[in-house]
Amino acid sequence: MNRDPVDEDVKPAHTGSGAIFTFGMLLLVIVFVALGSWQVQRLTWKLDLIARVDARIHAQPVAMPAPAQWGSINQDKDEYRRVTATGVFLPDRQVLVQAVTELGAGFWVVTPMILPDGATILINRGFLPSDRRDAVLPAAGQPSPIVSVMGLLRMSEPDGAFLRSNDPASGRWYSRDVAAIATAEGLDRVAPFFIDADATTNAGGFPIGGMTVVSFRNSHLVYAVTWYLLALMSGVGLYVVRRQRTF
Repeated sequence: MNRDPVDEDVKPAHTGSGAIFTFGMLLLVIVFVALGSWQVQRLTWKLDLIARVDARIHAQPVAMPAPAQWGSINQDKDEYRRVTATGVFLPDRQVLVQAVTELGAGFWVVTPMILPDGATILINRGFLPSDRRDAVLPAAGQPSPIVSVMGLLRMSEPDGAFLRSNDPASGRWYSRDVAAIATAEGLDRVAPFFIDADATTNAGGFPIGGMTVVSFRNSHLVYAVTWYLLALMSGVGLYVVRRQRTF
């Protein structure tokens, strides 16, 4: 009985596995393109945010928001706005918040200020080196004068924002959590934000103001290029495999 010769160069077509492979690779291409496009959107948003913040920190200062406006204050439209506040410091209720700056390790000196209407705003008066804690001790028996402060409006920092939790009972503060500081110091009608004081020199040279770091991590372009390259590689891989008719 004669048999037809078998062409050994012809490979069987496994259409099922080929379809699954093709679907999987196309799905990867779609997912990678979607992630890249999302990063492009985030890049546009971040660049707009940076531009808006830059405009705020170089704008003319305005009076800090009144209590009636506090409920509408938010990070997107208000943080880093240049504002002024006038009132009386309460140095006996200030707290020292641990900080690491370009000048080394130390503390932010956060002092409550009583405003003319009786409300309170926390003022981050600036940086204090660890070995100069005595420089900001309140003077006994001396009344605080009325002072004006100019600086940047900052949003409250939640407890644990810097990995360590505040310990009000022991006087250890790691974040400028407005609500927690207000509760610990028995303050009423406290603004839900604080002010980072500018570089105006304080008596005795401490604390050192004007050390707000205004920077935003912006890696969205790198991420977008990475996702698009992965999409391209997936598409090229699919094309090469299909050309070789492996399946």
